[in-house]
Amino acid sequence: MANKFDVDPDLVRKLAELLDDTGLSEIEYESTGRRIRVARQIGGAAMVSAGPAPSANAGSQTTATDAADAPAARKGTPILSPMVGTVFASPEPGAAPFISVGDTITEGQTVMLIEAMKTYNPVRATKSGKVTQILVGDSTPVEFGEELLLVE
Repeated sequence: MANKFDVDPDLVRKLAELLDDTGLSEIEYESTGRRIRVARQIGGAAMVSAGPAPSANAGSQTTATDAADAPAARKGTPILSPMVGTVFASPEPGAAPFISVGDTITEGQTVMLIEAMKTYNPVRATKSGKVTQILVGDSTPVEFGEELLLVE
């Protein structure tokens, strides 16, 4: 059986180049029972994890890649991105942001915008509470389901 870290370096380079070319923050490739995930960190460096593809009976087992992907303990409930696109913190350039850390928000309130295909879509709070952390920067690409902010 191949070592968990026995990875084709050319494939990893191609996947990393694809991230750069497309502006995506993460890409996952699976073939013949092996899975490779390449993700860009905020600083621009790429992170690579490789391992066997999850089996149908994996259940609630935690793998090494799951542990590496787990964020540090954060305080609050995340509000997730409803789509892939570019997040904007304010309604227009130069305007004040929709929210700041420490603000109290209500469920349904617009907290950010996500631009996708030249259309600006509001991101609405799914929970009322105090904003404890904003996890994405203005004008940055986001993926579906990515945590945008934390609310307590």
